[in-house]
Amino acid sequence: MSVLELRFQKTDILVVLSNVVPTLSGLWPAPQQGYNQPPGQYYQPPPQGQGHYGQPPPNQYPPQNQQYGGYAPPRPSKAMDTINSSPLPTGNTATRLPLMVPPALPAALRRPLPDSMARPPGQYGAPPPGQYAPPPGQYGAPLQGNTAHLRQAISIPHGAQFPPTPASPGYGPPQIINWDATADAQTCRAAMKGFGTDEKLLIRAIASKDPHQIEALKASFQRQFNRDLVRDIEKETSGNLEYGLMAVARGPLLNDVHTLRDALKGMGTNEALLNDVLLSRSNADIQAIKSTYSKTFARRLEDDVKSDLSGKTERHFLMVLAATRAEDAAPVVPQQIDQDVLEIYKATEGRMGTDELLILIKSEFSGHMEDALLYQLRQANDKYMHAATLLEATMAGAGTRDKLLASRVVRYHWDSNALNNIRGAYSQRFGKDLARRIKGETSGDFERFLLSCIGESI
Repeated sequence: MSVLELRFQKTDILVVLSNVVPTLSGLWPAPQQGYNQPPGQYYQPPPQGQGHYGQPPPNQYPPQNQQYGGYAPPRPSKAMDTINSSPLPTGNTATRLPLMVPPALPAALRRPLPDSMARPPGQYGAPPPGQYAPPPGQYGAPLQGNTAHLRQAISIPHGAQFPPTPASPGYGPPQIINWDATADAQTCRAAMKGFGTDEKLLIRAIASKDPHQIEALKASFQRQFNRDLVRDIEKETSGNLEYGLMAVARGPLLNDVHTLRDALKGMGTNEALLNDVLLSRSNADIQAIKSTYSKTFARRLEDDVKSDLSGKTERHFLMVLAATRAEDAAPVVPQQIDQDVLEIYKATEGRMGTDELLILIKSEFSGHMEDALLYQLRQANDKYMHAATLLEATMAGAGTRDKLLASRVVRYHWDSNALNNIRGAYSQRFGKDLARRIKGETSGDFERFLLSCIGESI
């Protein structure tokens, strides 16, 4: 059965959702650019020594030293508020995801694209310069059958190849940067040498580093003292602080593979960690994760996923691990989107739109499968708001999920521009500053570590 042969079965709905949900977000500007942060609170230059990834690509991310968002605030949508919040506190910030509904659909379902959201011809899916990527493309197999009419419609030469989306910082080959790690390496050694550990000094030296700086720091530590920084941290710290510092010291790629191993080994599966690491990732990142996992643990990630998951959930994650999604440089084919939307329309008995996708997923799936699909839908709709709600989920209710909070804070801290957007989204969604929320839920050195990761002085 091809990916487009849907007959109202759950597994076929899964295939289309996995292919279409990420792709839809590439057709129109995302609603995630509408958070109005208090002036002067965000987009300040990074603290001394922290480093950053340079200027954001034009027309994709808000410029520095301005309020977050260059567009009008998103139109409230009750259903999308449910997507981003349930069962968290409420507030309307997300918008309905617009769909290109094919002419064959009933007139009531046809929604014209607003002029303010239209793009010039030929601009679909154009990647921004630099290392940031637009919303992700599709998972699953390439288009089946004769696609000549689709290629002709947008003038894509047959057999055309498009450059792969670059790996995220820290997932590609090592880079030489213009930064001297000598002093910070000496600080780390001084903090852990002798009796006792100066945790505050260690946090200041490590927590704010970007992926390239942390690699330079580890190399300098090894060169100066012939010692492994990660092993020393493991010996000299404990508890939640150890977990967080180790996550930073390993770097994003190595920490991902250790996180996956922890999520898959033993009885049961840590579904939240599995989703965080694997869903909505580029092909290059997935390939790097699989390769490093195999080298680190002498076992294939696909085999571990197969042994831990089953049924539709196993199939879903194996599709993700296949790393066959369309690259960001490949133009979106509007006619194919129309066709995919029509297939979802058939599979949902005529119910369409983001609201109905949410209802469909909740009614047709449950457990980890439901969580994974909703994760991708929310990520495609607004990745910054999604990250903000994931952070809040670790602190909401009785008790704090400390290790999951540390894992997510470290994950978001690698990209300082994205972190600023996430903090703005959090403030918009929950009416409070993320740093203040963390202070209310944590304490001691662990609190100082988390605050340092999000750019606060300690």
